[in-house]
Amino acid sequence: MSSPAFVWPVRVYWEDTDAGGVVYYANYLKFLERARTEWLRALGIEQPELAERDGVLFVVRRVEADYLRSARFNDLLAVECRLVEIGRASMTIDQRVMRGAEALLTAKVKAACVQADQFRPVKIPAHILERFGNQWN
Repeated sequence: MSSPAFVWPVRVYWEDTDAGGVVYYANYLKFLERARTEWLRALGIEQPELAERDGVLFVVRRVEADYLRSARFNDLLAVECRLVEIGRASMTIDQRVMRGAEALLTAKVKAACVQADQFRPVKIPAHILERFGNQWN
């Protein structure tokens, strides 16, 4: 089962590209991160508040990415996030970078919930699971 996709627009700036005007491969990870942050924000989850109130953070544990096509300077992209699995202390998000109907990158990101002070895995707080749960309807 998976949730509906959250979509965040990204414009490719000159700083995102190499000398040929093509997006540098590592910058796609920044696009993915920004979209995940905005997805959490749209759910009412702010990372600094999680750290302060609950003593937890979400950190990326694993990323699998397939680069399919190149994005170029000034392209308007859409970065999708779709929650596909929730575990006791982690979640898996499928992400895509799209240019119109064309997929440029697909990725599977596993994020772990960790203690903010020691970075050890910890159970995802119940109130966060409730927010995620609303997406499964």
